[in-house]
Amino acid sequence: MPAEDRPGTAGDGRGGSLRRVARVVLLDPEDRILLMHGYEPDDPGRRWWFTPGGGLEGGESREEAALRELAEETGITEVELGPVLWRRICSFPFDGRRWEQDEWYFLARTTRTDVAPTGLTDLERRSVAGLRWWTSAELSAARETVYPNRLAELLRTLLDDGPPDTPVDLASEHV
Repeated sequence: MPAEDRPGTAGDGRGGSLRRVARVVLLDPEDRILLMHGYEPDDPGRRWWFTPGGGLEGGESREEAALRELAEETGITEVELGPVLWRRICSFPFDGRRWEQDEWYFLARTTRTDVAPTGLTDLERRSVAGLRWWTSAELSAARETVYPNRLAELLRTLLDDGPPDTPVDLASEHV
């Protein structure tokens, strides 16, 4: 999963505290979810799909980070930011580092479906192949790696039952 390329900051995934991350489950009027297609910069054959989002900067709140990251990675600013749906702790290797993250997933809705990822960091430009809107059925049938694990099931539950009353703690993922 792409991460910010701001090395040496607290919580950057190289030891110390967990990197605080805000992610966005962005749905369009047809209930499609927007996912980013990422790959390992030194191994483009290793690919996966993931939700937009990234690490908090300065004194940002998670909500502010979610909106900033969404704008940078998709160009979409016209959104209705909803509640936190899920939380997870994850650990994964990426770009020669181990990232340890505390991720919060916010629900957001938009009527805009055209994307313009013009605010990508250098690392993201080297590791993001594009973006795609997915229906729940397409996501359920996907044979590709998607993060978080079980996203298809989580999305189906969200669409069927609405947002949870309190954020759901997902199982930790360590790759």
